[in-house]
Amino acid sequence: MTSPILTSLTELHREVAQLADGRVATYIPELAKANPDWFGICLATPNGAVYEVGDTAIPFTIQSISKPFVYGIALEDNGRASVLEKVGVEPTGDAFNSISLEPGSGRPRNPMINAGAIATTGLVAAQSPTHRSQRIRETLGRYAGRELAFDEAVYESENETGHRNRAIGHMLRNFGILESDPTAVVETYFRQCSISVTCRDLAIMAATLANRGIHPVTGRQALRGEYVESVLSVMETCGMYDSAGRWVYEIGMPAKSGVAGGILAVLPGQVGIGVFSPPLDAQGNSVRGIRACRDLSRYLDLHLLNHPSTGRQAIRRRLAGSEFGSNRLRTTQERNLLRERGNALQLYQLQGHLSFSTSEVVIGDLLDRVPNLRHLIIDFKRVLSVEESACYLIHQLLLRFREQGITTLFTHSQHLPLLGRYLRRKFGDSIGLWFQIFPDNDRALEWCEDQLLQLDNVPQSTPDHITATEFELFHGLSETQIDVVQSKLRHRPFQKGETLVEIGALADELFLLEDGQVSVLLGGPSGAESRLATFSRGMHFGEMALLDRAPRSARVVADTDGACRILTRQDFEQLGREHPEALLGVLRNLCIGFSSRLRKANAERAALD
Repeated sequence: MTSPILTSLTELHREVAQLADGRVATYIPELAKANPDWFGICLATPNGAVYEVGDTAIPFTIQSISKPFVYGIALEDNGRASVLEKVGVEPTGDAFNSISLEPGSGRPRNPMINAGAIATTGLVAAQSPTHRSQRIRETLGRYAGRELAFDEAVYESENETGHRNRAIGHMLRNFGILESDPTAVVETYFRQCSISVTCRDLAIMAATLANRGIHPVTGRQALRGEYVESVLSVMETCGMYDSAGRWVYEIGMPAKSGVAGGILAVLPGQVGIGVFSPPLDAQGNSVRGIRACRDLSRYLDLHLLNHPSTGRQAIRRRLAGSEFGSNRLRTTQERNLLRERGNALQLYQLQGHLSFSTSEVVIGDLLDRVPNLRHLIIDFKRVLSVEESACYLIHQLLLRFREQGITTLFTHSQHLPLLGRYLRRKFGDSIGLWFQIFPDNDRALEWCEDQLLQLDNVPQSTPDHITATEFELFHGLSETQIDVVQSKLRHRPFQKGETLVEIGALADELFLLEDGQVSVLLGGPSGAESRLATFSRGMHFGEMALLDRAPRSARVVADTDGACRILTRQDFEQLGREHPEALLGVLRNLCIGFSSRLRKANAERAALD
């Protein structure tokens, strides 16, 4: 089953691919050979999930996207204070190749413009220029999770035409920012820009930064966590050159672009984005890349300043119907079938803030279970807030699940009005066809169990007259013993809504359900009642208080019209005196009932723990 995230990326790619604005960079001759139709989008998460569409495997040179990664090496080698003496962190509003140096000191304004990047390259500790180039290549490879290589043709092309960068190098040497021959440093800078990557590489490198410098899959540390914030800070304010202000305003993620057409964007803790499309705008940024990032930020709520703390993992607990059931008491045949087929029913308890990243984890987990899934209950009781990006992903999931014949049920969702409004807007009057809402998990579980039992052709209709052997209380008794017990029962009809047992009442009756359905209810601190159990035809209730003579501890209410047979305490005691073997059979069945309920409670407790 295709992930809703991948479906959304495919739709976005199809729409943005229609843009024909921009021109491929030509000032480096090798870059002019790029196909302007190339276009790829890739998202990677800190948990290692990757979603990609389009030309994500085509190699291209990293160019200026190398700058934040090399800045990170300089910070680790020299510390913040020493690097700040050589390179500032203030945005310039100038183009990427501007000669923006502070008056007097000659310090470049920031490490994202070429002047600052060349100075940063010179700060990478190395025994030789070759060693410095190899260190940079290997470090970028740790971010990507694979060995990267130089594109020699692009390097030669840059080396032959990079006179402006050589001039910048000599100016930096003049002010003492570079402390050695600038030629070797500038050529190393050309080499780092010629490292070959793919769109997928960019997304994974971004996800490594989003994961505090740790690669999501390999677990290798590419950059010490204490310096990740410094790298992301200069990316946020300076990474998009003279478009930085508009980028922060509209898109709001730390990012870096390159003139080969790549854009890398990072939302800390949530996602890394890589986009590749060679045609550039006047600022040297990919036209399609800008548009794709803007739409992703808008649709998935990825703006850094609109991002609540995600807290703990969104999945608090997941339970299968085979290990956790409703409080509707079932017959032995029904219980066996539900144990056998229960994995087709899943209950997901969610928690915390539902954003793009937390919802992505939930959806990924659910998609792994699709082959065996028929009914899904999503419990929102412990969800604190839902962002529109999460609403979007839930909507997409509902679309996919209906295509697969999977029924979705929501519980405890009334405190999330944004989710309700979003889905009503999408589904309109047909909203009930896409998912169902229940007040609690118990009722939702019962509904799903009924559907599974109908699917398995368990008889749902019953004859008008119940036979004695259908009563669970009479299992294993002889005909004579059954006749003895039945002689002491009296018939009592009831109507829907009628209270059969009141809390605190004297317990002097055992009830055998002849027809209909009743529920045991217990009030909570808020005054609302919760269901402890539901009994149906052939079952019995009221025996606990009858045995221990304590007052009734819960209320029993008729869910339907029906009838029951009643065994009073007086007749119960008389049965023991006159027919002790019949009483022993009744007591045995009462113990079996207690044991069955205790086993169910223990299994559910184990699942909850």
